[in-house]
Amino acid sequence: MAKFHHGESRARSSSVSIFIVGGLCCFFYLLGAWQKSGYGKGDAIALAVTKSETDCILLQNHNLETQHSGEGGIVEDLPKTVYKPCHSRYTDYTPCQDQARAMTFPRENMIYRERHCPPEGDKLHCLIPAPKGYVTPFQWPKSRDYVPFANAPYKSLTVEKAIQNWVQYEGNVFRFPGGGTQFPQGADKYIDQLASVIPIADGTVRTALDTGCGVASLGAYLWGRNVITMSFAPRDSHEAQVQFALERGVPAVIGVFGTIKLPYPSGAFDMAHCSRCLIPWGASDGLYMKEVDRVLRPGGYWVLSGPPINWKVNYVPWKRPKAELEEEQRKIEDIAKLLCWEKISEKSDIAVWQKSGSCRAEQDKSGDAEFCSSKDGDDDVWYKKMEPCISSSTAANSLKPFPERLFAVPPRIAAGSVSGVSAEAYSDDNEQWKKHVDAYKRINKFIDTVRYRNFMDMNAGLGGFAAALQSPKIWVMNVVPTAAEKNTLGVIYERGLIGIYHDWCEAFSTYPRTYDFIHASGVFSLYKDKCEFEDVLLEMDRILRPEGAVVFRDEVDVLVKVKKMTEGMRWDSKLIDHEDGPLVSQKILFAVKQYWVAAGNSSSSS
Repeated sequence: MAKFHHGESRARSSSVSIFIVGGLCCFFYLLGAWQKSGYGKGDAIALAVTKSETDCILLQNHNLETQHSGEGGIVEDLPKTVYKPCHSRYTDYTPCQDQARAMTFPRENMIYRERHCPPEGDKLHCLIPAPKGYVTPFQWPKSRDYVPFANAPYKSLTVEKAIQNWVQYEGNVFRFPGGGTQFPQGADKYIDQLASVIPIADGTVRTALDTGCGVASLGAYLWGRNVITMSFAPRDSHEAQVQFALERGVPAVIGVFGTIKLPYPSGAFDMAHCSRCLIPWGASDGLYMKEVDRVLRPGGYWVLSGPPINWKVNYVPWKRPKAELEEEQRKIEDIAKLLCWEKISEKSDIAVWQKSGSCRAEQDKSGDAEFCSSKDGDDDVWYKKMEPCISSSTAANSLKPFPERLFAVPPRIAAGSVSGVSAEAYSDDNEQWKKHVDAYKRINKFIDTVRYRNFMDMNAGLGGFAAALQSPKIWVMNVVPTAAEKNTLGVIYERGLIGIYHDWCEAFSTYPRTYDFIHASGVFSLYKDKCEFEDVLLEMDRILRPEGAVVFRDEVDVLVKVKKMTEGMRWDSKLIDHEDGPLVSQKILFAVKQYWVAAGNSSSSS
């Protein structure tokens, strides 16, 4: 049976058992010597690695780059482009959420805060610099509480949210006490309140969505309860809130409830949360609550804390009219009933609903609710408008508790919903990725340490890479490209992992320097006829931290071209054979981004 991998064969070389090359060992040896810690001191982890014995075995003496060239086997003399640094004003540039471009779009329904990517002629073709003084973030779990000031030098939230304990400025670092607008005493105590109603402790709730997340303190502390949270907030006047989240080592993206569907599949989350997130839940006949219903699995929980909950007590401190708050809550209650959500708790100003679905059949017969016509359309979301109908998704009503669900056959696969992927193929895919990740760890010793925290898989497939890496030390943003042949993001969520849809011809919804490690398997073969390699590589450079690592896995002809381009991007790289030997056409390219920062305003590129 064919494996769920791009361009991989079973060919093996009897003379090669391990593909690690001597040059690559030296490469990571030197990397350890010059990597920096949070304050520019020698990295203790890197130093330990450089002192350790290596187990490298030389590959057969041949040059992959001169043996392969693509068409007809003729060696190409590819020109090398040297990419200049962008101007220092672009250190925090987010191409599809650019503030100046955003202001040219309508403000109603938050349209101006949605993704608006630059046209081809406005794209930058330079390297986004790190700010002067940038240092490697603290390692987890210290990073949860501290972020170097130089990495995100924005103090506004320390003033605006001072009494709410979001963030405090202390010398050359920001400190995050774990507070939030609705939990100034700390996220841990707030989560304790939620856990008295919601089964957080037993693995039933594994994936969570935090809408309007602030600096993602809820997600930071849910991590300690073995819950992984997809947090999002717009890039708005609260400068750098998502950037702070990622600097802390917490999953987050730039996003907003506007007019476009959220970039997640139906039935993805065990819990959705809004803590005074300022989203008008009752507006437009509950359009946003219907979108939450689409991404919430049957049996999942929706938490709403803050206005208008408990308005009878809080209308005075909230400085809002009683009648207005009462009407706001009435609308939310009516929409929740329409969606078959059962309110299971309302204490103080926290309300919890559970999505039951028990009344759906009756509503369908009576015509009281309008259901969306296409089940497949529930996962067809990229740049698609939100619909005023109720999702007709048949997502799994029950999942195994985490971590058991990580390797259990996902319901979508068991039901045959992913074309061509059987339970056997799923099991084989897991075994393949365990082998691949073991090989990666033999080469880059930092993978299994706290050196890397924020991982991204650019073409996640069934989530095998993330599952093989699973550790409390790291998290993986699993990206399913819109160009992928199979829509597998629902499977990834059913495994208790998180991810997002994305088109790699465009910029990702994040700040620069937010990922420590990027994995790109088959990405460039997938996009070779869709957009320029240069655009994809420059975007990878934008979101990768200085001294961050990349692993490319692709066809040799593709990787030869990619390697040539990375040589002009201040990356060090090494192209090596597949772990099954030189006869396999798929190869592996390891790369590390060099440390460099903006040089004032002297950069020549605009």
